[in-house]
Amino acid sequence: MLLPKYQLLDRDLSILSFNQRVLSLAQRQDYPLLERLKYLCIVASNLDEFFEVRMDAQLDAMRAGTKKGAVNEKTYDAVSEQAHHLVNQQYAIFNHELLPALKAASIEILDTISRTPAQAKWVENYFRVNVKPLLLPIALDLTHPFPLVASKALHFIVELAPLGDQPIINIIRVPRALPRLIQLPNGSAQRFVTLTSIIDAHLASFFVGCKILSFSQFRVTRHSDLALDEDDVSDLPSALRHELAQRPYSEAVRLEVSQSCSDALAEFLLKQFRLPQKSLYRVPGPVNLGRLIQLTSLAKGSNLVFKPFQPHWPQQLVAKESIFQQMKFGDVLIHRPYENFDAVIQFLEQAVYDPAVLAIHQTIYRTGSDTRMLNLLQEAVRRGKEVLVVVEIKARFDEETNINWAESLEAIGAQIVYGMLGLKTHAKMLLVMRKEGKQIKRYAHLSTGNYNANTAKLYTDICMLTCDTVFTREIEYIFRHLTSQIALPRMRKLLAAPFNLQRAMLRNIAAAKRACLLGGSAKIIAKMNSLTDEVLVNALIEAARKGVQIDLIIRGACILPLDATGLQGNIRVRSIVGRFLEHSRIFYFEIFSHGVQTKKMWLSSADWMSRNMLRRIEIAWPISNPNMQARIMQECVVPYLNDTEDAWVLAQNSEYSALNQSATKTKVSAQKMLIQKYEDR
Repeated sequence: MLLPKYQLLDRDLSILSFNQRVLSLAQRQDYPLLERLKYLCIVASNLDEFFEVRMDAQLDAMRAGTKKGAVNEKTYDAVSEQAHHLVNQQYAIFNHELLPALKAASIEILDTISRTPAQAKWVENYFRVNVKPLLLPIALDLTHPFPLVASKALHFIVELAPLGDQPIINIIRVPRALPRLIQLPNGSAQRFVTLTSIIDAHLASFFVGCKILSFSQFRVTRHSDLALDEDDVSDLPSALRHELAQRPYSEAVRLEVSQSCSDALAEFLLKQFRLPQKSLYRVPGPVNLGRLIQLTSLAKGSNLVFKPFQPHWPQQLVAKESIFQQMKFGDVLIHRPYENFDAVIQFLEQAVYDPAVLAIHQTIYRTGSDTRMLNLLQEAVRRGKEVLVVVEIKARFDEETNINWAESLEAIGAQIVYGMLGLKTHAKMLLVMRKEGKQIKRYAHLSTGNYNANTAKLYTDICMLTCDTVFTREIEYIFRHLTSQIALPRMRKLLAAPFNLQRAMLRNIAAAKRACLLGGSAKIIAKMNSLTDEVLVNALIEAARKGVQIDLIIRGACILPLDATGLQGNIRVRSIVGRFLEHSRIFYFEIFSHGVQTKKMWLSSADWMSRNMLRRIEIAWPISNPNMQARIMQECVVPYLNDTEDAWVLAQNSEYSALNQSATKTKVSAQKMLIQKYEDR
């Protein structure tokens, strides 16, 4: 049965709306000052990725004069307007809120006119010794055409007084190796200068005898989604390395310049990069605010950052004892970052050094800079264990790191598989085969988040250790499918995309709707990062119209419109934006029909996005133990539905409003409550 289609919200505008919510954290007076600056920088980085990934399609639609479809001339105008608004807000917060607050805390970023003669002399010497030797102006003429400018690389453009009829234009590239923030010596206050202000103040030293008419910083952002045709590739890693080399020089999608940039120079740059006027972003401050995150590590003051939170050892595990033996008493839940990711590292470590362990299989998507897991897998190979690693080398912006991981493991004898043709492997699985008596016993780890020790301290995720016979056998089936592409057998517990995950969710939504039609009741609670799969969204709307009560906790993009006809308030959408990045995916269905109540819960690596459902290898695993269900509800669901401090609520006008700005006197933060709960253990 085909579901009706509704007018859904624009995905790109929803992504920008999420970044608006993150930006609000830079204005939170109850947050430490350097943490507020950090969120400002995070938004700058997020916007870079938005332009790199999403804006190319919008520009193509505008240039083609597309009138209809999800991306067209009107969406380009709306997205551009919202992006400009967000950038303007960023700089307003930076200039008028954060800089004065930093100064009040004796932390100053000094511009040229604010420096004392002694400071100016120190800066001049720093420029002469550390900066000038690395800068090389290139004059544009017949023999020096406009240089190839890499994506997000900082440059200066300088216009000199003409010697003849034509003005002289110079381009200066600023090496990435130079720090963007430099601390001045001595003094009780912490004083810094930006690299751009140092170069600004000493540009004339490059052009002795010439008059500078105008100059500006500039930075171009280019489309960075790799267009790799896997059907025409015989060596995927080599082909991907070639594509990565080309990524910095693909089509331009955004141009940032200083606010003082002359119209003539701005138009000149737009022409060089073949960009329309709306792609020009004039900024009243340093181009690329994201690089100012350096200040959060340079500036000192315990009151300027969050009180450190030390994750606790998982409550279901005893430290330094055999995790294999403890798993035999039942499945183990680990709630990160409140519980320590090191338990997962210890599970792998015990597998590596246990002579009874014969094989280790693992998927890798994003690993970060922590090499402990890589080192352990290498040690497992050296100890003669069969090591299979499915490395997703197409994980956006982590491609090179993952290729290096794969090649370093393959070089010493590990079996490496680069996922499946046309699909990204996004499932998070670790399977250990252990000889016990005359049998091989399987032990596994499943997670909603990556095997990344760095983000494990910042993202909320849920993972599970299990030796359940059915679970572990079905995980082995998925690994075998990834390596051999042999069809998956019928699965009893695990759901897997792109095979049956979407269908299973649709069946459960339909069951909830059917219960309401037959006089029963039903509740759906789904927590995830993004909700953009149109099929699932339409199914949720139809279910709500029949009386199903639906609560959605969607951190980021959500295209579900609350103004759809007949909803009668049956769907509620909220977004939690706080100290930690909400990353766990939980799907809960509670149905009461014919006097019988059923409760079903899944944890998953997948968001409800079309790419996760149809173009990725994903897993979802059921939580059937009532005690585990209750713990997940008590820690990961109910507090977020009651949150009034970090929660934003979607209204029928498609706008989000912050509950902490309401008249409610009592403010409740789910994350603060959980931090306190674990600190009190």
